[in-house]
Amino acid sequence: MLRRQVIIRFGLAAFMIPVILFALAGTLHYWQGWLYWVVLLMPMLYAVSYFLKTDPELLERRMKFQEKEPEQRTIILLGNAVFIAGFLAIAIDLRLHGLNQVSSSMVLAADAGVLLGYGLILWVFKGNSYASRTIEVVEGQKVITAGPYSIIRHPMYLGFLVMYLLTPIALGSWWAVPFFSLYIPLLVWRIYGEEKVLLRDLSGYYEYCQERRYRLLPLVW
Repeated sequence: MLRRQVIIRFGLAAFMIPVILFALAGTLHYWQGWLYWVVLLMPMLYAVSYFLKTDPELLERRMKFQEKEPEQRTIILLGNAVFIAGFLAIAIDLRLHGLNQVSSSMVLAADAGVLLGYGLILWVFKGNSYASRTIEVVEGQKVITAGPYSIIRHPMYLGFLVMYLLTPIALGSWWAVPFFSLYIPLLVWRIYGEEKVLLRDLSGYYEYCQERRYRLLPLVW
């Protein structure tokens, strides 16, 4: 049942991504969109096949969408609004200013950054089976201190932020970057809310926070 649900959900995502991208551009002659699709698709296929074999419980947690904390539901709602606004901004920008306003070298660099961000997320998944899509503490959960968690407290969010901020550049739009940047305060808000839950419900998390000072960016915050 889980395998079928995962294949359907991720298969639908793999199909819808190019549909959305080419609808934004209004043409199939959009190499930035094709490349971005491949950059997302390859790690996605690897992750699904790998974790179905090694950690299906992680995939099951990643398929949960219903947040229990009211504050987090508000953040998710606002985040969805920013996401939609950002992609609408890309569409408007591409229609008004064309597909080649961002140099090829910058597009390639942005795609490389998106891939690195995705790689960081997969590193988190490999070391933390409790990396749920929703904020919760489950029975038997332990504090993870190895891997990227030995450097910062929320490495998965750093990976998502890198992917998110570089997406408009990878898709050939400078104008949409400020819209995507609106996600930064929402992410900070989400981290503060998540840490409240973890400090309340996860044994040993307070001690971990004392040892790992930085939440998202080493030497910054």
